[in-house]
Amino acid sequence: MSWISPALGDDDPVASLGKALLFHSSFDQGTDADFARGDRSIWQATMKTRDQATKGLPSGGEVKHEAKSGRFGGALRFGKSAGPIVFYKGENNILMPTAGWSGTVSFWLSTDPANELREGFCDPIQITSKQWDDASMFVEFEKRPAGIPFRLGVYADNSVWNPTHRKFDDIPAAERPLAAVENPPFAAGKWTHVAFVYQKFNTGKPEGLATLFLDGKKHGEISARTQTFTWDPNQVSIMLGLSYIGLMDDLAVFDRALTPDEIGKLFTLKNGMSELSASKK
Repeated sequence: MSWISPALGDDDPVASLGKALLFHSSFDQGTDADFARGDRSIWQATMKTRDQATKGLPSGGEVKHEAKSGRFGGALRFGKSAGPIVFYKGENNILMPTAGWSGTVSFWLSTDPANELREGFCDPIQITSKQWDDASMFVEFEKRPAGIPFRLGVYADNSVWNPTHRKFDDIPAAERPLAAVENPPFAAGKWTHVAFVYQKFNTGKPEGLATLFLDGKKHGEISARTQTFTWDPNQVSIMLGLSYIGLMDDLAVFDRALTPDEIGKLFTLKNGMSELSASKK
């Protein structure tokens, strides 16, 4: 794999990572992002009414901010598997698709998959202006009797990756744009670092790559394919905790594909992404 390197002259890896940071929410002081190129607020809505969203967390307690439950401080706790969605607006907080589009998303999760997650699918994060199978990036658990795999999904425009509009169940697993980890390192009382990197998207060529990292190490890859994304900037949402039960902390978005060494550095930051975002305030 060919990785996009940091800018020449960036000898300090933390400084280089800080320059690439677009968005960071530590959840230490609340739900507003610590640093954002766009809107800092968290919003709530139903999946079908994101254009009618209101600021803040749902009043029913489906998602709560807990000041001392995080990997580094505060965190979001998702306590129910259904209810309003919470999200950050994507415009300017993640780069919009252009030729050669690349980026990185990083966060921490704590969940007990066997005892907390409901049967079926849940997406701790999903980013799109459309829906899950149309210009969308996400990570998911699938709880089933045979196990609970964790996956990265990166779906180009539906007309690109599924031009004949086949039913999902009819598409062979090898053709689905997913990278699966059958025995992921999630467990009760444990925090797991999750990051995914995408690069060389929107070139019109079968060279778009996406890679999943867990606890600083590569755990899966969606091999090179034509990854054409079309987003409406006004509708792009960074949606959190879709049917997920557990904790999330230290969400960050970067404007380039971080290298494996840089992902490893994120995993070992003593104070999390606050070390990067503090210098940008």
